[in-house]
Amino acid sequence: MILIVKHIDIEGPGTFGDFLKSKGEPYQIVELGAGEPLPDDPKKFKAVIVLGGPMNVDEEDKYSFLKPENEFIQKVLKAEIPYLGICLGSQLLAKAAGAKVVKSPVKEIGWYTVELTKDGQQDPLFKGYNPADPIYHWHGDMFQIPSNGKLLARASGCPHQAMKVGKNAYGLQFHVEVTDKSIKEWCDEYVANDLPGRPEHAKSMMDDYWKYKKKFDAQANTLYDNFLKIVNLHTSRGCGGQEVFA
Repeated sequence: MILIVKHIDIEGPGTFGDFLKSKGEPYQIVELGAGEPLPDDPKKFKAVIVLGGPMNVDEEDKYSFLKPENEFIQKVLKAEIPYLGICLGSQLLAKAAGAKVVKSPVKEIGWYTVELTKDGQQDPLFKGYNPADPIYHWHGDMFQIPSNGKLLARASGCPHQAMKVGKNAYGLQFHVEVTDKSIKEWCDEYVANDLPGRPEHAKSMMDDYWKYKKKFDAQANTLYDNFLKIVNLHTSRGCGGQEVFA
């Protein structure tokens, strides 16, 4: 069983959930924003996926779930359970590993390319990934790299785009899971604050989604498939994560 952690209703697993279903891979979603608690023991799961959200990692007084979530991710890291954090999930990974989350030099909202570092080119998560294809972003913050981490991808506007922490914990500052529905919902919810006076940007992002969709979905499936291989290799070696169905 894979655990998926949500922070807000409109930021769900998207195409990642579709991929897991297509592979017959069971997963459980915990909706923190709806008051659902995290499991006591992450070792019940063979992998943990933490999704995005509009909150900052340090807003623990405003979002009561952030402190126990940080403690939960620290348990995941200690147990070396495969982890994939997307946007906020990557920043939470950095915090749990002892690194800071700072303002990105550029607020990235829309379609941007990233460049793989030498470590990224050699990492199994990015096997077969083509960084020349645009990927979707919506963030104003950026993770720093923990002392036991490696930078896997970068860009000129936001130099920390993907990282690996320890043996098999990954953070992606960009979004690979979005659909046309999620982009529209995010625009309806976030544009007024993040893009004041620029409603045309929302239309441009949606137009670009349909332009890039075929390659974007293929890139996302490449990352999903690679992560699942990492998870299954870890499980086959008996490195944690007993198969549990809820």
